[in-house]
Amino acid sequence: MFQPRIPVNPTPTGDLVPVVTPTAIEHHTAASAPCGCSHHTPAPVAPEPSRPAVQLTPGGVAAVAGAGVAVVLVVGAVLVSMLLAVAITGASLAICALVIRSLITSDATRR
Repeated sequence: MFQPRIPVNPTPTGDLVPVVTPTAIEHHTAASAPCGCSHHTPAPVAPEPSRPAVQLTPGGVAAVAGAGVAVVLVVGAVLVSMLLAVAITGASLAICALVIRSLITSDATRR
């Protein structure tokens, strides 16, 4: 079921590459190993779970949706506050520039 299917593709030489069907894997036992070790034994296979790992109830879906809305609102509030801080800083710098320019021009006209 999970083995790859390789389609027939023409190669640059014009030869056709046939579909390769995988063959059964041959497992050797410890007695047939030339060194007599048991390193040729297959690894144990874990049993498949009988149900999905995560199951959401309607209450769980509502909780996840509520948490998502809360995250969006918090991030939006942080971004708006940062934008407001930049706007206030820009306005105060503009007022400072006007005051300094006024002081310089009034000092120059007095001389």
